[in-house]
Amino acid sequence: MSDTVSPIKYFLSGGFGGVCTVLAGHPLDTIKVRLQTMPVPKPNELPLYSGTWDCAKKTISKEGIRGLYKGMAAPLCGVAPIFAISFFGYGVGKKLQQSTPDEKLTTTQLFCAGAFSGIFTTIIMAPGERIKCLLQIQHADAKPKYSGPLDCTKQLYREGGIRSIYKGTCATLLRGMSIIL
Repeated sequence: MSDTVSPIKYFLSGGFGGVCTVLAGHPLDTIKVRLQTMPVPKPNELPLYSGTWDCAKKTISKEGIRGLYKGMAAPLCGVAPIFAISFFGYGVGKKLQQSTPDEKLTTTQLFCAGAFSGIFTTIIMAPGERIKCLLQIQHADAKPKYSGPLDCTKQLYREGGIRSIYKGTCATLLRGMSIIL
């Protein structure tokens, strides 16, 4: 039996797993982003949300269940390529450290290969994360600045070029190098 796994199988299984992860985790991510970006209350004023459950309840009551899925298109579109590129980067990271193809790597070397794969995924992940967060913080109470992911991308590019779309890349890279492990 061969130890080689088809890159197509990696892509399909990684893509399917990634889609499931986005569908299950995105509502929690939306709540997290809203809690992190809520305005600081003025003296003698209550915060917008008292906690996780309060944020979830208020979001659902004002925007419906779909409010928890705002900004999901960007990570959903990028998840299959991100996982495929991650597997590719991990393989390259391993090969760079091997003298022969069958050489066993140490735990530290496997760690380095995993971190190396994060470099590859950041190219796709950084803009998607930026767009996702900007869409997630749009509340039903205010007039939205962006009508969707494409509009958000266009406006970011008009306002600051490619640098605006890739804002936060360094932090995304550091996270990607640790999360892929």
